[in-house]
Amino acid sequence: MKQIVRISITAMMIISFAACGGGAKEDKSALGDKKAELAKLQNEQTKLAAQISKLEEEIAKADPAAAAKTAKLVEVLTVANQKFEHFIELQGKIDADNISYVSPRGQPGLVKALFIKKGDAVKKGQLLIKLDDAIIRQNIAAAKQGLEQIKTQLAFAKNLYQRQKNLWDQNIGTEVQVISAKNNVDALEAQLKTAEENVKAAGEQWATTNIYADVNGIADQVNVRVGETFTGFSGNQPQIQIVNTSSLKIVADIPETYLAKVKTGNPVEAFIPDVNNKLIKAKVSVISQAINANSRGFIMEAKIPADAQLKPNMVAQVKIQDYASQSAIVIPLTTIQTDEKGKFVFVLTKENNKTVSRKKPIIIGEIYGDMVEVKAGLAAGDQVIVKGYQSLYDGQSIITGL
Repeated sequence: MKQIVRISITAMMIISFAACGGGAKEDKSALGDKKAELAKLQNEQTKLAAQISKLEEEIAKADPAAAAKTAKLVEVLTVANQKFEHFIELQGKIDADNISYVSPRGQPGLVKALFIKKGDAVKKGQLLIKLDDAIIRQNIAAAKQGLEQIKTQLAFAKNLYQRQKNLWDQNIGTEVQVISAKNNVDALEAQLKTAEENVKAAGEQWATTNIYADVNGIADQVNVRVGETFTGFSGNQPQIQIVNTSSLKIVADIPETYLAKVKTGNPVEAFIPDVNNKLIKAKVSVISQAINANSRGFIMEAKIPADAQLKPNMVAQVKIQDYASQSAIVIPLTTIQTDEKGKFVFVLTKENNKTVSRKKPIIIGEIYGDMVEVKAGLAAGDQVIVKGYQSLYDGQSIITGL
């Protein structure tokens, strides 16, 4: 009896799982059917739309009166020759020509005295730091002492040479004694020159312990203290940075694809978001001669007037004009359609006292924003349909009023 119950329970579980599995399969099958049905209807809709357009066109030709009753409402734009400009838009920054990162001219040294603090106005040539010079001063003293010794030896050698020469002129002594005395003088004179150069070099080395400002400006960063070693940089940060904002420029990294379009003298517009979208107009002044291997771009610079509101490294939204036409036909980009023959637009024309749409093939030029330059196909005075052009066909009756 127990065995029969176990078998019954097992059978019921199998039937239950089968039912669940079947339900999932049925749901998937139903979803697939719906997708197939949707695709079928969409295909039929496309065909019907094409058939409707074709029939409307045929009716318009066969029965103009009927077509006039179903004229489509459109809006037109009368095109005219106008100025058209194209800009490259990218992000740049404000930079200064005179930013000085102060470094020691000689070896790094221990700071014995610091004569500036952050925010101080600095003049070119002003003493900023005095480095430890004790060892160098000892070297200078030793070099000077050696120089004086050589001078004494040289004076004695010259005196001895003169005496030997006088005796030789009186046929006293030997020629070898005179030559030896002269060689001794020449050797000491060479030593004297070397000693003088050593004193001069020691003095120049001592001068490198005085750190001077290279430019006029403001001490923007002073990251060193007395007792610390001055190397010029601590990690990636300068220990002393002097900024002069009297000569500013806009700097941008431009992709190399625009290399042929960006030239020196091209107009530049820069918007500074952090200064109430301040607009600055300038011209390209410098284009780098090499492409950066990492960014695959080149650097553009445009000099701008000094402005107390502008600071180095401020973000600038830069627009560089790379194309301009003083007399161009310009239309909205959205009005352009494409078929197997190329791009075209619909224009309004008057034919036999009727207003109809006509398909006009065009050749486009530059695109900027939502406007496009038309190189060929349209002329000043043409009325391009800019609203209601969807589903229009060539020769369809239209009325304006949108």
